Amino acid sequence: MKKLITLSIFLLLSACGEPVARNQGIYMLIDTSGTYTEELDKAQQVINYTLAKMNPGDTFAVASINTGSFSEKNIRAKVTFDDRPSITNKQKQAFQQSIQQFVDEATPASYTDITGGLLQAVEFLNEKQPGSKTILIFSDLKEEIKEGYNRDVPLQLDGFNLVALNVTKLRTDNLDPNQYLGRLEEWKLKVEQSGGRWQVVNDLERLEKIF
Repeated sequence: MKKLITLSIFLLLSACGEPVARNQGIYMLIDTSGTYTEELDKAQQVINYTLAKMNPGDTFAVASINTGSFSEKNIRAKVTFDDRPSITNKQKQAFQQSIQQFVDEATPASYTDITGGLLQAVEFLNEKQPGSKTILIFSDLKEEIKEGYNRDVPLQLDGFNLVALNVTKLRTDNLDPNQYLGRLEEWKLKVEQSGGRWQVVNDLERLEKIF
């Protein structure tokens, strides 16, 4: 009888443990190097689609990838949505306005610090502690680091989902497709070896795969 009571108490205490977080955190990195700024209208489509999928308590942030991306200054818009629908709608409108301003003012960067952007994304989402953590990388994935910037830093991606979007082919990729395939494989290995999950979605009509 005592064993039964003890077991019942144990099960009751287990049921009353810490609740599992159900909210999601999404951090989107947008490449602004070279001619990739011409793709920003597509990035806006992704942002609008993502906003439509966000629920109360979710967190969404958008940051630019440029010469030095490991900086809070690169975050162009960020929000954690309120429980009240009327407030949430206003937050989404304000977010869209901030993104529109970013797109209107964007100028091509000389370098592409993808790793720095990832480090900033990980720091941001870990601080928010959402139930799920997703990093969207809107880029051709060709990283170019300016001399003097150290990016030989291990990524800690346990529990993170990384999704590469709109990985466009460069002119050199047309001459040698191995360069394009090599970039995809290199980033896949880098992410998975760091504990993350990797996915590529080039068809922006199939964004439901992200969610």
